[in-house]
Amino acid sequence: MPAPPIREKLAILADAAKYDASCASSGADRRNSLKSGGIGSTEATGICHAYAPDGRCISLLKVLLTNFCIYDCAYCINRSSSNVRRARFSIDEVVKLTLDFYRRNYIEGLFLSSGVIRSPDETMAEIVEVARRLRLENSFGGYIHLKTIPEASQELIEQAGLYADRLSINVELPTDEGVMRLAPEKRPQTIRRSMAGLREKLEAAAEPTLRTKKRSRFAPGGQSTQMIVGADTTPDATILKTSARLYGSYRLRRVYYSAFSPIPDSSAALPSMKPPLMREHRLYQADWMMRFYGFDQREILAGRPDGMLDLAIDPKLAWALDHRTIFPVDVNRAPRELLLRVPGLGTKAVKRVLASRVHRRLRLEDVGRVCQSIAAVRPFIVAEGWSPGGALDSERLRETVAPKAKQLELF
Repeated sequence: MPAPPIREKLAILADAAKYDASCASSGADRRNSLKSGGIGSTEATGICHAYAPDGRCISLLKVLLTNFCIYDCAYCINRSSSNVRRARFSIDEVVKLTLDFYRRNYIEGLFLSSGVIRSPDETMAEIVEVARRLRLENSFGGYIHLKTIPEASQELIEQAGLYADRLSINVELPTDEGVMRLAPEKRPQTIRRSMAGLREKLEAAAEPTLRTKKRSRFAPGGQSTQMIVGADTTPDATILKTSARLYGSYRLRRVYYSAFSPIPDSSAALPSMKPPLMREHRLYQADWMMRFYGFDQREILAGRPDGMLDLAIDPKLAWALDHRTIFPVDVNRAPRELLLRVPGLGTKAVKRVLASRVHRRLRLEDVGRVCQSIAAVRPFIVAEGWSPGGALDSERLRETVAPKAKQLELF
């Protein structure tokens, strides 16, 4: 059978890559190719990127090298037993596409993943070669995120880190039992070993050398991972526990949550319906609470016997409603750690509150100027001239502060 033309390959392999959510570019170091005469640039806070309504990043050329795969993971559209249309890019084709798209201002960088062809090492070697040619032969300064193959040799994964801004290794599912049941050819221990190897390499690269006092460049955006949510019955509490362990053990920059999408001719072991996309959103909010607001994962769902996040309200508000005794918080005296627990106050708002109260006592309207919605904050704080009174004891407090339901439009 003749190979499909490149546009057809692009349609197939870009569509096959849409299930991968881990494509945010934050963490890339500053790089500008104006002086080198190359192409592409990044900024310290990451390249420009946009997000689709479902939260997925769409500004990178996100493709698979191939959707042929020797593995038969039940939840994967590209599994070996799937009857989807197959395609495979050559290394030259991916390099040319990336450069052409960049020159046309279509993209800011490349996110490259792949099905596993012939062997993990052979696949990983091709992924590395794409990045090497972009960086060394074409002086490409744009963002590169490579999805690594856990079973590939550590040497190849380390080579990938020389050219990529970020590396990621998917843990696939929240539990080892889930991986062994739905992806029996993959080994959770191997995945964790690869992540541990990457952590060691990242930490070693972060240390300046004795001779030059410079740090070597190795995946400056760190490593991330992704797990599929809703392909099995794992509750949110277990998912967050797994995330907390991954952050602690492997120093991940991000854990991405990808809501399971039903696939054609799928196994009977999989659900026929996809989970609510709101579940994925609530997990990201809970993840944010762990990383930036100082919550322990056990606290977040302590008031939920079923171990599931409340889909109707954000988990920080849900926690506050379950722990009303610690509120109201005095914005003029409370430490940062306590202010971060107030619903409606994010890290930037808390920083401004702390900076402002050095000069004067803050009133409710002062807090309103640094947060997005004073209505959400008001019942949980005390400020100069303001006290919520008995609002915290009201049985209708949730109804008062929860977002109002909206009628969806058909068109």
